Amino acid sequence: MPGVTGTRVPRDTGGLSTAMGGAGGPVSPLPLLLALALLSPRVLGGSCPPRCVCASNILSCSQAALSTVPSPLPRFTAVLDLSHNNVTRLRADWAPGRLAHLHALLLSHNGLSFVSTEAFAHVPHLRHLDLSSNRLRALEENLFSDLAELEVLLLYNNEISTVDRTAFENLGRLRKLYLGQNRIARFPLELLRDGSRLPQLALLDLSANRLRGVPVGELQALPAWLRDRLYLHGNPLACDCPLFQLVARGRRRRLSAVVDFQEELQCWLPGASASVGILALAGRQPLNCSEAREAVLEAHLGDSVTLSCDTRLRGVRSRHWVTPGGERVLEEGGNGSAALLANGSLQLRALRPEDTGTYACWVAGPLLNETLYVELLVHNFTLHGPHDTLNTAYTTLVGCILSVVLVLIYLYLTPCRCCCCRGTDKPPAPRDDSINSSVLSATPNHAAGVPGEPCRSRSASTAGLGQNGRYKVGGTPQPPPRHGPKAQRKVSDPDSVSSVFSDTPIVV
Repeated sequence: MPGVTGTRVPRDTGGLSTAMGGAGGPVSPLPLLLALALLSPRVLGGSCPPRCVCASNILSCSQAALSTVPSPLPRFTAVLDLSHNNVTRLRADWAPGRLAHLHALLLSHNGLSFVSTEAFAHVPHLRHLDLSSNRLRALEENLFSDLAELEVLLLYNNEISTVDRTAFENLGRLRKLYLGQNRIARFPLELLRDGSRLPQLALLDLSANRLRGVPVGELQALPAWLRDRLYLHGNPLACDCPLFQLVARGRRRRLSAVVDFQEELQCWLPGASASVGILALAGRQPLNCSEAREAVLEAHLGDSVTLSCDTRLRGVRSRHWVTPGGERVLEEGGNGSAALLANGSLQLRALRPEDTGTYACWVAGPLLNETLYVELLVHNFTLHGPHDTLNTAYTTLVGCILSVVLVLIYLYLTPCRCCCCRGTDKPPAPRDDSINSSVLSATPNHAAGVPGEPCRSRSASTAGLGQNGRYKVGGTPQPPPRHGPKAQRKVSDPDSVSSVFSDTPIVV
């Protein structure tokens, strides 16, 4: 038919011959107009644009040398392919009407360098967007915020060097994000942190960019099913041991991002002229990295711990745990001290020393199965109490110190028997040149005192006395006692009973 440049499969051709009449009967004008309307490309509120192919709800305008998006577009279009053209700018008015049925838009290989922040306002139900192999240099603020149902976004093989932190806002259903083969130099950690911005993200491709470092600690804390699809190969990463350990753990867990691209995972040593394989850093100078073993979970007697079943499979159908004793924990809730939680983790309560060992988590996925092992070490003491050996040593040490202190107090800090003599220095004993002096004599210091009499200094009263209270020959006699209300102390008699320990022999 003249003027028809696109082909389209009609949805309903039933009743066409009846409307046009029989083979030899006259044709009325009304059925003829209806037949022309059915054969015309303009139907169902739209037409198949020139140089495009329409098949049901699929509109293919690939390799049509288009510089702009054809208009108008059929309202029933679900898949629009505009790849391999010359559409360099995607303005806000590229779709004048609302395309409520469009769920896939392909714009790759167009030399596209500009995308309006309002370009997707008329396609709210878009689930697949392909902007790969273009000349995009930046992802502006809230660029994709109108695509709340978007699941797959392809942006690889562009010239993107700047990614605004809000470019991927409101993409709660995004599952796959391809940013490989660009010029990104900063790792977009905000896309992964806490899982709040892109909660459904299961694949992030950052390969072949300009990343020189990655946050190893934050990446290691990610769940295994996300690390399984985190592609970092082809970046000029700086070699260090934490990076090696991250990749080595991925190889041990058989993560696809490591196993499938093991040769492309390269890094650069300081001053080197060529890159080396990250996994080749084991024992290699100057870093001499050693592969880190999986951490052993440590707990104390009576504690409660939760063992995580960090599987790399999604869509898990069932999972169960096997304890070191061979007991299977199958049902949620469990019995005794072991309980299976809703997220597949195993909770152990009131730990005992016999709970030490290797726990296995058996995961059954839609296509594959996986077994994870967690090592648990239970210390035979509580967290708030010391070990028995430490407790015994500590008690012994404290006892020894107290004993020494008590002995020192007994020897040097004996309290004074007289209330007024504290602080009074005892006069040194006068020297006695007599070889007959006895070291066993006892000088009566306090017993001879009159009760109630205050202490006086005896330096003057004992100046003329020798050892054991006796007068020295030629010594100064004791001054006469004073007469007063208080009696004076008596002088010891050498022949009295009190001198039994003196050097004078006892006459029987």
